[in-house]
Amino acid sequence: MDRRKRAIALFVAASPVAMSENSPKVHDALRLEPGRLWTRVTEQTAIALDRGALQSIPTDCEIVEENGIPFLVRILQNLARKEAAKRKQQRKSEKTGKSFNPFLPYDRDLFVADLSETHLCLLNKFNVVDHHLLVVTREFEDQQELLTRRDFEAIGACLTEFPSLAFYNGGRVAGASQPHKHLQLVPLPLTPDSFSALPIAEAIARAKYDGEIGTVADFPFVHAVGKLDPDWGKSPGEGAVEALQLYRKLLRAIGLEVEGSTGERQSGPYNWLATRDWMFVIGRSHECFESISVNSLGFAGALLVRNAEQLARLKALGPMQVLAAVGRAPLS
Repeated sequence: MDRRKRAIALFVAASPVAMSENSPKVHDALRLEPGRLWTRVTEQTAIALDRGALQSIPTDCEIVEENGIPFLVRILQNLARKEAAKRKQQRKSEKTGKSFNPFLPYDRDLFVADLSETHLCLLNKFNVVDHHLLVVTREFEDQQELLTRRDFEAIGACLTEFPSLAFYNGGRVAGASQPHKHLQLVPLPLTPDSFSALPIAEAIARAKYDGEIGTVADFPFVHAVGKLDPDWGKSPGEGAVEALQLYRKLLRAIGLEVEGSTGERQSGPYNWLATRDWMFVIGRSHECFESISVNSLGFAGALLVRNAEQLARLKALGPMQVLAAVGRAPLS
């Protein structure tokens, strides 16, 4: 047995997580046929648009550069349909006394693929980024529960299919709009004509490491970065265990408690982002800066504003100050 496999075996035997459903000994066989996800995404997008199930929100785009980072700022053109749908959900919840869950049952016209026994893949109904995907648990799990080995198996399999960014909004303060656990995936580059596939990529590459944990000097908010084996998603059992280990170390590095068993709730709001090569977590303090909402994509360098007034305010302050205001301030 080589050193890498021996280390995984020891983790499986000794870790408190290993005795739960996170153990690779009980991992679910992935149902996703390798090499098919992008084809399914494009096929289902065409169907969903034709049937009116996919209601994309048009935007204009502008680059606002700061600290060498080309922040991509999208300016929304029309939120009427999404806001009308939200009001309809609220009325239904008030009438029934139960919270509305768009994923139970999910809209079949938005269904892309079965990923595993625990996860499936859907199109994001009100997408701003083309081919924006949701990786959703089949049964209800709370969005404030920590990510599990099964979550990493599902999202890792997706990341191997095409260049993409995965992210997770850990709680409402971090930008989560639904309480049912869902990870998200957007293809790269974030815009077809973008000169940078991912605005923060170069900054992440400049991270300075103390062991496994890296930080970026230019980021004025609590965060931690870790490197991943680019092939981690191709090995559902071992790759997911390694990704889970790194995720928990990064959460500890930003001051969140992760001890306990499966189903534990996070001890504070955070954003999580990952590519095939790295993982990035950010501690959160506020959902919005003034009237500008920020979710995980904001920390990827892709911000969203509702109108020209918000755009002008963001330009006057600088994107980094907006992120610093919604993140947690580093300890001095």
